[in-house]
Amino acid sequence: MRFALDMPNFAEFANPATIVALAEDAEAAGWDGFFIWDHINPFGEMPVPMADPWVLLAAVAQATERIKLGTAVTPVPRRRPWVLARQTATLDCLSGGRLMLGVGLGEPGETEFTAFGEEADIRVRAQKLDEGLAILAGLWTGEPFEFEGRHYHVARTRFLPTPIQRPRIPVWVAGKWPNDGPLRRAAAWDGYFPIKPGPDFGEEVPMTADEIREIRSRLEQLRDGRPADIVVAEEVMDPSPRDAGRLRAFAAAGVTWYMEGLGTRYLSFEAIIERVRQGPPRL
Repeated sequence: MRFALDMPNFAEFANPATIVALAEDAEAAGWDGFFIWDHINPFGEMPVPMADPWVLLAAVAQATERIKLGTAVTPVPRRRPWVLARQTATLDCLSGGRLMLGVGLGEPGETEFTAFGEEADIRVRAQKLDEGLAILAGLWTGEPFEFEGRHYHVARTRFLPTPIQRPRIPVWVAGKWPNDGPLRRAAAWDGYFPIKPGPDFGEEVPMTADEIREIRSRLEQLRDGRPADIVVAEEVMDPSPRDAGRLRAFAAAGVTWYMEGLGTRYLSFEAIIERVRQGPPRL
């Protein structure tokens, strides 16, 4: 099981220098991955500093050498897939093939879709996600590609350069567990990022090892035994030591990536820096 950090792209973390310093500390401390939220305006009219995650990740790529990096997660339905294809291929090249792409439908619908004239209907977003992923995969090949869907049209074209990673940049699909649709979508790609949402925005209910075993079993069935990543992210709510027994149970159940979410809702900024510098759990 690999260990990563899951960082917001707003408030204190909207400062690129802050994110770069945290990423450098994370790599030096032995973390395996550094991931950034992809939000544009989740709080509506509440003025909160926000930064573009792709600009932040480009700076992180330049400042690090080993650590994996990416978004957790990018709402493909509110991005032009051909623009996203350019961004991701460029970042994969810049980082030397270290990009991991987390994708999902996007939330909250009202402030990040409707407020900007984008369609927030969940079914439409699901359709756009599937079409967007097909376009990404097609353009990443560097071969002639065209697409005609319900929502997107791509005339015959060829995108170069291609990403460094082959056969493509790894794609993790996020979705609300235990909904079957996101799990089936994830089975067609490279990993599943299960989310159990809580009552408030950004809050999640913890996953259990039994649920992870059920997810692994379903993925193995859908993928005919081919392996896939299972990614679990949990927000750190206090600076107490990690529950090593629980993490070992996750690893045994099939989790391949465990992310610690660090934000100032529960921790001081000083505590976050210290948590990063402590390095990943030792199991």
